[in-house]
Amino acid sequence: MITDLKTLVKFSPTQKNEFFSTVRKRVDEYFEVNNISKHANAVMVTKSVVLLAAYILPFIFLVLFNPPFIIAAGIWIFMGAAVAGIGMSVMHDANHGAYSSNDVVNYIMGHTLNLVGGAVFNWKLQHNILHHTYTNISGMDEDIQDRAVLKFSPHTKVKPFHRFQPFYAVFFYGLMTIYWVMAKDVIQFRKYTRNGLNKNTRSQSILTLLLIISNKLIYAFAMVFVPVFFFGLALHQVLLGILIMHFVGSIILSFVFQLAHTVEGTSHPLPDDTGTIQNEWAIHQMNTTVNFSRQNKLISWYVGGLNFQVEHHLFPRICHVHYPKIAAIVKQTAEEFRVPYMENRTFFAAVKSHFNTLKRFGLPHMNEVLA
Repeated sequence: MITDLKTLVKFSPTQKNEFFSTVRKRVDEYFEVNNISKHANAVMVTKSVVLLAAYILPFIFLVLFNPPFIIAAGIWIFMGAAVAGIGMSVMHDANHGAYSSNDVVNYIMGHTLNLVGGAVFNWKLQHNILHHTYTNISGMDEDIQDRAVLKFSPHTKVKPFHRFQPFYAVFFYGLMTIYWVMAKDVIQFRKYTRNGLNKNTRSQSILTLLLIISNKLIYAFAMVFVPVFFFGLALHQVLLGILIMHFVGSIILSFVFQLAHTVEGTSHPLPDDTGTIQNEWAIHQMNTTVNFSRQNKLISWYVGGLNFQVEHHLFPRICHVHYPKIAAIVKQTAEEFRVPYMENRTFFAAVKSHFNTLKRFGLPHMNEVLA
């Protein structure tokens, strides 16, 4: 990954294509002609209430009634699905500035991430800057950074165990958010401060770090201390329930995000000797991003439009409830300019494509390609 901001990749200003200016004009016209806000509507607000209630109310039920663990486990699983829903549908839009034209509303809704144990400051740096700018560029996009025994890039060294990653990947996907809650935010904060991605002053950084740690402690207090010491729940059952919740939420989140970029058909370009990607940014996004299940309304509702990742990467400040409508505009314009518009028609086709890609990245001959 990047060690300092001097190594940031650039996109070629010479590779001109009128695709993005045209599609942006057409999308803007769609909202103007129909007199529609690009931000949240009643559907989005209702969804936010439902998902937050699906996370908070079951927890209150657990604390107040302490049901048998077989029932409690089912409730924790349900909460895990709600955690993923909040991450995909609520805090995600807000932290992109897409939820509302009001920065205060975006700030409040963005901090629903704190309710599930995350930290907004790091998330914005990793996701909004690194992932959305440098999508699928090895060493820049942390979403394709190798993790423990998982390999998501064709440009990193293949190790013997990588050939088995299609078989063990799901288990490690399930550990993502528990690692995030316990350690990742502090590790990331330190890294982003050292490499200059965190542009705050020293005093601002100290305050931000204290807030991150404080939020972690508040989360632990609410999720563990309150149920155990105020309401008499068994410590081991609470801890096991939290693990179950995060395992479920992590698997859902991991799959949804991986199905957009670590699938067949996407490119993983490397910069040239001058640190330049020989493409303009918008075309790069079209080459590295894939939609899935665009016609499935239930999936679209739950995953916060992240099955419309093409539209999201081009227009991250438009609320996801509008993606199904503007997708036709984006696809038609892409076809006119002979720009790729990639999609898997079903969720299962996308999952199959993802596992095929994991298998390909883990093959020993990939090291010969690197050499």
